[in-house]
Amino acid sequence: MTMGKRRILRDNRSFRALYEELRAGDCVIGLLNLKPTEEDLFLDLSQRGIILFPSALAQKIARSKCMQAYLLKKWMLPQTTVIRDRHDMIRAVTRFSAFEKVVTKQDRMNCGLGINIWNSIEDVYNEATFGGLKYPFVLQPFFEACLDIRVIIIGDYVEAYWRKNRSTFRNNLYFGGESGPYKLSTYEYQFCRSVMERGDFPYAHLDLMVSDHNAGGKKRCYLAEINLRGGLKGAKISINEYKERISTLEQEFIKRLQS
Repeated sequence: MTMGKRRILRDNRSFRALYEELRAGDCVIGLLNLKPTEEDLFLDLSQRGIILFPSALAQKIARSKCMQAYLLKKWMLPQTTVIRDRHDMIRAVTRFSAFEKVVTKQDRMNCGLGINIWNSIEDVYNEATFGGLKYPFVLQPFFEACLDIRVIIIGDYVEAYWRKNRSTFRNNLYFGGESGPYKLSTYEYQFCRSVMERGDFPYAHLDLMVSDHNAGGKKRCYLAEINLRGGLKGAKISINEYKERISTLEQEFIKRLQS
């Protein structure tokens, strides 16, 4: 598809076929299916002035738990940090020694499969030292007294629901969890919008950790992670409506390019 001299690509096949021909102002709509070893292409595309929707920044953040911890740390649990190597690990032993339990998140794993809870920071150190835990990974204190809230925001569509698994602290609904509707407060909604603005997300799935008690008149809220796509199990929105709403955002973005 062309728009004057601007070229607009809507699928990954066209993107790969025409990659070297793209020029500043050309646009690629939709998520790029890049392997981890190809993600440096985001930098090349940005340097060349190629427009992405969602943006290169949002797509990179969505792919990496570590990237999220680097850029969205202010919204996450205090002490959240990225462990890049043994030097970071040994420093973390001192910083996290006061916590009874800690959590690690492997960089590129989803659906709760890369999340582990440890009885002490020394357990994490031992596992990493002997190669059972690969660098880099995210390290956080364990926050037990909280609700797991999934928020879906697509344009003016906003939906939130709680998730819980009585057998494990991983609240993934595909592995025995249950869910129910949750009403976002104004603070929680603005919290989500602030995260999306920082990461340049036009739409998002956000996972929040919300305290189950009030602190200073409002519940504490922390970002667990954010993604551009995710499972809809537990959500009211259908897969068809979900796709239609994202398509509408894409069309609106193209219209703004034309104006």
